[in-house]
Amino acid sequence: MIRCNLSSVVVLDQQKAEDFYVGVLGFKKKHDFPAGGARWLTVVAADGSGAELALEPAGYDFAKAYQKALYDHGIPFTSLGCDDVEAEYERLTAKGVKFRGGPQKHADFPTTAIFEDTCGNLIMLHEA
Repeated sequence: MIRCNLSSVVVLDQQKAEDFYVGVLGFKKKHDFPAGGARWLTVVAADGSGAELALEPAGYDFAKAYQKALYDHGIPFTSLGCDDVEAEYERLTAKGVKFRGGPQKHADFPTTAIFEDTCGNLIMLHEA
């Protein structure tokens, strides 16, 4: 069986990304070592569950262009799951996270909310 154990988010600044994903969202750092002039930096859920998330530097012009195009069109780079979008919205808003609106309930899709990760991305939060 194939399963996802690593996914990536392109970020403009790895230290800023670490500060946000660990310090604000509540992930814990799993790997952090030098790699080709940047860092191999991954985070995981605080309880260790789920896939690792690599905070990849946007080191190429095409990566920056792709990231900016998604952002400019309001398209999330990825989606992160949680048990209660409303509760996370309240928690993260209190920490200063900028959302693109409140949680949205959908008939045939989980409740979602979209926030800015301070690193050039929109991230969708969905109830899993």
